[in-house]
This record gives sequence, structure tokens and C-alpha cells, in this order.
Amino acid sequence: MATAAAVESTAPPASNGIPDSPERNAATVAQPTDAHTNGTSEINVDDPSSRLTDSPAQDPFVLANGHPPELHPAPESAAGDDESEDDEDDEGEEEPVLKYEKMGGIVNEVLEKDTASAIAVSSKLVAIGTHNGVAHIMDFAGNRVKSYRSHRASINDIRIDSTSEFVATASMDGQAAIVSISGTENYGFDLKRPLRAIALDPHFAKRGTRAFVCGGMAGTLVMHEKGWLGHKETTIHSNEGPIWAIQWQGHLIAWANDNGVKIYDTQSQERLMSIARPANGPRADLFKCTLRWTDDTSLIIAWADHIMLARIRTRGNGSMSVEVTAHFQVDCMLSGIAPHPDPIGSFLTLDYVPPDTFDNEATANPEEQRRKAANRPELRIISSAGEELSSDALTLKGFHMYGCNDYLLEIVRGSGGEPDHFIVVSPKDIIIVKLRDAVDHINWLVEQELYEEALEEVEKLGPGKGAEVSEIGRKYIEYLIEEGEFEKAAKLTPRVFGQNAKDWENSVFYFAKKKQLQGIIPFVPTKEPRLSRLVYDMIIVHFLEHDQQALLTTIKEWPSDIYDLSAAIVAVKAKLDRSPGVPILMECLAELYMLNRQPGKALEYYLRLRKPHVFDLIREHNLFTVVRDQVLLLMEFDQELERRKKQEDGGQIQNLATPISPTATMDKGKGKKKERSKAVALLVDHTYAIPTARVVQQLQPQPYYLYLYLDALCDKDPYLAADFSDEQVQLYADFEPSRLIDFLRASNYYSLAKAYEICEKKDLVPEMVFLLGRMGNNKKALNLIIEKLGDVNRAIDFAKEQNDDDLWEDLLKYSETRPLFIRGLLENVGAEIDPIRLIRRIKNGLEIPGLKEALIKILWEFNLQVSLLEGCETILSSDCTTLASRLQSRQTNGYLSSASRLCPVCSLPLFNTSLLLVPTSSVPQPLVLLFLCRHLVHAACVKGGDKLPERPLDDILAGFLAGSGSRNGGKRGIGSKIA
Repeated sequence: MATAAAVESTAPPASNGIPDSPERNAATVAQPTDAHTNGTSEINVDDPSSRLTDSPAQDPFVLANGHPPELHPAPESAAGDDESEDDEDDEGEEEPVLKYEKMGGIVNEVLEKDTASAIAVSSKLVAIGTHNGVAHIMDFAGNRVKSYRSHRASINDIRIDSTSEFVATASMDGQAAIVSISGTENYGFDLKRPLRAIALDPHFAKRGTRAFVCGGMAGTLVMHEKGWLGHKETTIHSNEGPIWAIQWQGHLIAWANDNGVKIYDTQSQERLMSIARPANGPRADLFKCTLRWTDDTSLIIAWADHIMLARIRTRGNGSMSVEVTAHFQVDCMLSGIAPHPDPIGSFLTLDYVPPDTFDNEATANPEEQRRKAANRPELRIISSAGEELSSDALTLKGFHMYGCNDYLLEIVRGSGGEPDHFIVVSPKDIIIVKLRDAVDHINWLVEQELYEEALEEVEKLGPGKGAEVSEIGRKYIEYLIEEGEFEKAAKLTPRVFGQNAKDWENSVFYFAKKKQLQGIIPFVPTKEPRLSRLVYDMIIVHFLEHDQQALLTTIKEWPSDIYDLSAAIVAVKAKLDRSPGVPILMECLAELYMLNRQPGKALEYYLRLRKPHVFDLIREHNLFTVVRDQVLLLMEFDQELERRKKQEDGGQIQNLATPISPTATMDKGKGKKKERSKAVALLVDHTYAIPTARVVQQLQPQPYYLYLYLDALCDKDPYLAADFSDEQVQLYADFEPSRLIDFLRASNYYSLAKAYEICEKKDLVPEMVFLLGRMGNNKKALNLIIEKLGDVNRAIDFAKEQNDDDLWEDLLKYSETRPLFIRGLLENVGAEIDPIRLIRRIKNGLEIPGLKEALIKILWEFNLQVSLLEGCETILSSDCTTLASRLQSRQTNGYLSSASRLCPVCSLPLFNTSLLLVPTSSVPQPLVLLFLCRHLVHAACVKGGDKLPERPLDDILAGFLAGSGSRNGGKRGIGSKIA
């Protein structure tokens, strides 16, 4: 057969009848169709124009949509393109699962002159076998480690041991070669027949046996082991057709021949159960078998369009068996298979879809006889249940000329044994396939303009992981602005720009350019980060022109050092000059002056604005000299505040031109300190800076304000208001007559005549009575009380105050004909007037209501007075007796003193202590006198004391004193009780 002949030859294999060199017959190949790629992503990896470098790290073949750039497009039908585009429009863009990049380094150079036929990977290296029999060892970046030619024909299989030290190759020339990468230990074996597969012991480099197995067209699986006398060959299996694939994992070897897949246990040296090749499948040589161990007991088998999962189980007796746990068929031929990590249990398959065939195979038409162009290979992810999860169609160089057996798929595992990435090989391309990570997902979301989701993913990812919040957020903000969603874009700025001042500034300018500065201003930072002054000045100007209320809020909230304060003052003042009297502008200017430490200039505007805190401002910044000529304005402002307060408390609104009722500001309680208004308190407390005369002069047009000021000033210090006492009398009479009498009694600085004149005009009788009393006109004062007031009690009190007998006589005389006055005098009689004197003045026949009760009261009070006097006399006598007895007792008691005490007259000791030590001495002690005031002196030191007779010393007392003196050694004073 033609196929068998091709296998036996030493030329490169012709898979599916394809010539050795695919380029030779390219002109005879029909254009491919893409009918099978509907719903499949198309991946082009051949265009070098968009490649930055050959290094995979810098050669991302993944665009924003996850696909490599298409730079060498393979021939396609226009109809296929349109169909595919229509499908994409209908179904929408789906996120790719995988990303692709072309292996760089020496790959382009090697495959430009040769074609790849086999691949093997380890944790460190990649080994490529070519149709020219050359093996190239390189790292994953494509950098050459070693290249050598050990065969004269195509390398059908290549393996690297687990230590990345040895490389084994099997070739169509029947040779098996094992070469050390870094050493000189090399082996070569001639098997005489073309070899299709080879496998090394997993511990090849660590074991001295250097065991490996190989097989091929001879149909024999042979194990080679190194011994003392050379290599020993052991035939494991034969006579079931060519050996197409071999995989060695742990102590199990799996291989495939025409009948199916066999498994051999190297420990028990027994062959386990066989797995038959799928029934009704194509010939074994047309579509290769791929074996892949996922662990020591699980094997994946991909053959033609079938996938089988086999599991090795150990029985209780130690024997092993093979069980096929899954078997399903796909709609394409499998060029390779590998486990895929997500979802768990899924597979990554490299699929080949055979081209369509014509119904008339016996036609004589050359066009119909021409071989059909191949379709793109596809990389699919298939679930453990056989469901296709994703699919990418790969546009590789010359894909239309290749068959199923020309493509290879290899898996690269990470340090933990999990799949890290994959390698797809075609005769002219080597593609690295990686799982898309979070950064790729974010980039895809950005391409699809799904910025909100992209931003959330970046924030979850964290900084320094390949995607930055600022970069994604900037694009999102620009997109929102272009879409007219300015509010949403502005709210996003703090989240995106964070502490990046430059990005903040650019964003503010961008919003200003779009005339949407108002939207971003609430989010502009003023502390961390601090932007340039130009930004803040621009915002101030914007508010001044468009939103003056926001300007005031901004001035109050922003730190004053972030913008040009002087320039802001000039701008606001210019605006106020153009629009005089605008309250909001005046307040803005006042706040700016305060921030600029110019409270004096700010005060003018605060007074015009009636700001309540103006008094605190004056006190805090000592602005008394500023307001000394604005007293009336200050008082008017203060009264307006009082009206506002009264209105807020529920009082009626008064006309601003009408002063508050005087009684509204006065304290009705006795002994309570009145609460003064802020303006009055300020003027009174700072008379040194605001002279009283100056205040009085300015308040003359408003007497009520003058009254409040002088009243408060008099309460603080009457002397300060002495010069204006006459004005005060008038003001009290006008605004608060009830307090005039107190002022008249307390002050001595007013004119009595003027005061009487004022009171007379106002008909203030009590005040007139008081003034007449001070002027000495008591009789007239009494007449006013009797005639105007008719108050007998007041008349009596007035007479008592004056203590004038003539005044009492006038009062009695006036009362003779007035029964009510007589009764009042009888009821209030006291020590000042004799009741008999009053009773004798009562005329016969005069009817006095209540006379009996009044007389009874007088008699009862008199009797009570006598009883009180007697009781007091008794108490006084008893107290005198008690005190006299106590005095006598204390004066006659003994007195404790020291024998060494000195006489206060002569300063000599009162007693001769030396004589005390000798009680029998004939020398008498000096006579000592004890006065009732407790003073002790020598009798000779006082006048007449020398004439007193001497008293003999008591023997008992002398003995006591002598005993005390001997115990003390004569060195200390002796206590004695002297009577």
C-alpha cells in the first residue's frame, strides 16, 4: 500500500498523503473553507509585523480580545469571512479562555529551513525534533541550549527525562538515540525498522539501568536496560501491529498498537488489561493515538475522534486492573489532548476537522481530483462529560497543507505538578498557549468597554499585579465623559486617582475643557493629595461667576493656603464693586479678609450683614478702636438681634424702628443680676478704648439706647456715669419709672431740683416724696403722701425715717379728723409715739371703725412687751450668776507651771532650784505671786510685795520638789502646782 511504503521509507512521514515538504505542492492545494469554524474563535499567529520581539515575554500574541494578531493570513473564502462576522455580530463577543504567543528565539530560524515533527518538554527545557533528523534543545524563551543531528530521517518521537539531563529520540531511520545535554554520556541503538515512539524511565538519570522502551513499525515493544555486560533487550509485547505511542508513568507503561492500548506493570512484569481501539474507527496509522498520564493511576486516551479515560485500580490481593471510567466521541479528529485545570476534570484538545470530500470520487475533472485544502486546527476545552466549553481556530503557517498527524500538543506543568501552560506545534509554528489570568480578563473587559466590571476586578487584584486602577479608571472616565455621563465620571475620580496629584489635575482640566467643571469640584481633594494652586484658583473663579453660595461654602471649608488668597480678595471685591450690596459677596469678602488676617476690614461687612458673632469678633481681635465711631450702628444691630431672638422664642414681630419695651430687658426678680445685651456689655466693659462721652454723644438720637448704656454703666461703677446723672433721671422716668426711686436713693450726683421737676412732670409721687425729704421739705413730702397717696402706712414709715417730732405732730394733727388714719396709727404704733398721746386726740363722738380691735391689739402688744422684758431680766440674772461662779472657780483653781520659769519683771528664775535639792536648807525660797490673769512674778518685783509676810514651804511640797530634782539630776526644770 502507498501508506505502508511511505512508512517504510526514510523520508519524513506523509500524514494523510501529504508530501514530505508541504511547501512543494502548495500550488496544487485548493483554498480552504471555514464552514466548520462557525462559533469558533479564529486565532492567527503568523504575522510578524506586529511582533515586538521574538521573546515570548515580550511577544504577546494576545490582543485585547485575547487573540494573537493576524499578520500572515492564510487563504480564506470571502464567504466564510462574512459568515463568521455575521455570527459574531449575532452572538456577541465572548471572552476567550486562552491566550497565545509565538515562541521566539531560534524557533523562526530553525523552522524557516526545516519542519517540526516531534516535541517534548520538562520543567526547564523544550526539545524539538525535525524532519531532517535534528534535535534542538532550548529554554521556554526559545534560546538555544543544544542542537545536534543524530538521525538521517524524520524524528518521530522525542523525550526528556525528569531531570532535564537526557534527551531520547526515535526516528524513521530505525535508530534510537539518547544524548546527555550537559555531559558526554550518549547511547545509540539500531532497531532496523522505523521507530514511532520512545519513552524513558521516569528516573532515568538516577538509576544505573538507564531503562527505556521503544517501538515502531516492527510491531515489537522492547525495553532496553543497561547491565554489566551491556544493554539487555526485553520484549514486552509484539505481533499486534506497529507501536504508535508510548507513555511511561511510575512503574506503568502504556502503549498503543493497531488493536488498542495496553498497560504493563514493570514491578510485577505483567501486562494488565487491554483497552480496545474504538470500533468502526479509521485505520490506526491515519489518525494518531495520544496517551497522557494525569497521575500514576489515570490515563487519557485520544484516538481519532474518541476520548477515553482509564483508571488503574488495585485489588485487595495486590493485583491491578484497568477500568474505563469515561468514553465519548467528538465531532473532529484529535491531534493531541491534555488535562485542563478549569473546570476540574476538563480537557484541552487540539482538533483537526477533515476537509469536505466530493460526492463523485471517480470524476475525471482535475479540479475535483485535486486534494482538498485542510481546515484550521482548533483548540477546544471539553468538559469531563464531553461538552465543548470553548473553541479557538488557529491560523498557523501553511495550515491548509497539513493533516491531523502533523500537529502536536504538549503540556508544561508547574512546580506543583498542575498544568501551567501548553505548547502547540505545527511543522512551521510553535505556539505557547496560556490560561488567561485576571489581567487578561481585565484587558478584555476594557476592550469590550465594560469599564465598571474591569475596575472592580482591578481593585480585587490589588496593586502591582499587572493592572492599575488609575489606567483603567482613566479610560472609564474618558468613556463616560464622551458618553455625556459627567456626574458618574466625576464620582469615579476619587476611586480612580487616589493620591495621584497629576492625574487629578489632568482630570480637572479635562472637565473644564468640556465645560463640566461644576461636576468634579465636590470631589477635588484639598489635603491628600494637594494639587497645584492653579486648579484651586480656577475653581474659585468658576464659583465666583456661576455659584456664589458654593463659593462661600468653599471659602469656609477649604484650607486658605491652597489657593491665592490675595487674588481671590481682589476678584471678589471687583465683583462686589460691580454689584454693590449683594449679601453673599459681602460675606465672601469678609471671610476672605478673616483668612487673610484682616479682621478690621471684615468687621465692616459683618456689621452690614448683621452677623451675630460680630461681638465675639471685636473682643477676640481687640477691634474696639474700630467700632468707637460706630456705636449707634452697633446698638441698632444688637437690638435687631434681640428682636430676632424674641421672634424665635414666639414673641410678636416688632417694627425695627420701635425699641423693645424696657420691661422686656429688665429682670423682675429681686437680687438677680440683669443680663445685658452684647453691645451694651461690650461698650461698658471697654470704656478705656470707647470713652463714655463719645458713646453718649453718638446715642443722643436714640434715648432708649442711651438709657440702656447709662444704666449698665451705672451698675458697673456709678462714678463712670456721674457726669450724666441728670440725663439718667430723665431716661429712667421715660423708660422705666419703677427703677427711678432706686437710682435716686443710690446716686448723689444728680440735681435734686431738676430731678424733682422731672418727677413732677411725670407725676411720680413716691419719687417726689423722696426728693422733698432729701431737700428737707418733710412737711410738703408728708402732705403729698397723705393727699396724693392716702397711704397711712407710707406716711408712718416716712415719719419714722425722718425721726422728726414736728413731723409726727403734723401727722397726728392731720389724723384727728380722719378715722382711717387714726386706726392706722393705732395699729402701727410703736416706740416712736406714745399710744396715750394718740388716744387723747380722739374727739368725742368720732366714729372709728375697728377702734375696739385696735385698742385690744395695743393692750395685748403692751402686755407682751412687759412679759418679754420680765423674761429677759430673769435670763440675764441667771446668766450673770452662772458666769460669776465660773469665773470664781477658774480664778481659784491651781496653775501648772515650771520651777525654772522666769519672772517677767526681773527675768530671774521664780524659784531657786538649788535650794529645792536641799529641803532642809535654812534659806527660804522667794515669795512668788500668782495673779488672776495667770502671771507669776516675784513678790519683791511688784509694788508693796516686799511687805507681804513670808510663807513657810510646805514639807510635802518641798519633798516632792526635792525628789523631782534628784531624779532629773538638777539639770531640768521642776514642775510645780502653785496655789
